[in-house]
Amino acid sequence: MILMGIADEGAVTIDGQIKVTQALGWKHIEGRAVEVSGFSKANYHDIPDAAFDIVANKLHDANLSVYCFGSTICNWAKTIETPHDVTLSEVRRAIPRMQRLGTKFVRIMSYKPADDAEHTPPVVFDRVREVTEMFLAAGIQPVHENCMNHGGMSSRHGLEMLEKVPGLKWVFDTANPIFNADRAKSKPWPKQDPWEFWTQVKPHVAHIHIKDCLWNPGKNDADYTFPGEGEGAVRRILKDAFASGYDAGISIEPHMTVVFHDAHSVAPEQAMFNNFVEYGQRLERLIKEVKA
Repeated sequence: MILMGIADEGAVTIDGQIKVTQALGWKHIEGRAVEVSGFSKANYHDIPDAAFDIVANKLHDANLSVYCFGSTICNWAKTIETPHDVTLSEVRRAIPRMQRLGTKFVRIMSYKPADDAEHTPPVVFDRVREVTEMFLAAGIQPVHENCMNHGGMSSRHGLEMLEKVPGLKWVFDTANPIFNADRAKSKPWPKQDPWEFWTQVKPHVAHIHIKDCLWNPGKNDADYTFPGEGEGAVRRILKDAFASGYDAGISIEPHMTVVFHDAHSVAPEQAMFNNFVEYGQRLERLIKEVKA
């Protein structure tokens, strides 16, 4: 079992991300967005070469590794109308950077579906298949996240994605089912069940995101909580994972002070740092309880 966090939820800058990871005593991070002095904040595959060199050197000096690369490839900010060259360019930039860092896993998605979509268009499978083949050829394992994307429309859609994209594996997010509709069911679509989704994709899971929340009907959105305090079945899923011999990556994504996909979500650096550290410590305690 390898513990880490999606580092941009603990700090904006690479120095801050290193500091917050070291505060937890962890040796790995999940790299997603990062800011380097003199350069704007962006994803690892989008920052300029000079900025990436600084990131790579600082991580090396701190003896930290990037276990998983949280890319924006095929994510919820893109649709099938997005030119495919955008995606291919991201993949081509990501591969050499991941190879330099020794990173073996890359998180990808499968584009934002239309609001009324119930089926995954064949072009989505074609594109995700091409992306997967490119990464596998480079010795990198792509993992698909259940999120606001075609493969995340239900566990059935997730299994279809895995079936039609050979070599693809899964990163399971415990909270995402809570605010996503189960589009395999009849309308009006109910929200997904985290436990049901987990049991279906479990044999294909190579990485886990720990996030937890409560659905708030009043604001039609989720209220994020510490792990085990929401509706994400975190404790039950971790217990089942460990009982099945799971010993791979577990990454925290608190969402309590900042939400990556919310452009208006900002928080002071110290608040991010404190929440990230407390979240990680609570997860460590929860894991000990579950294993006991």
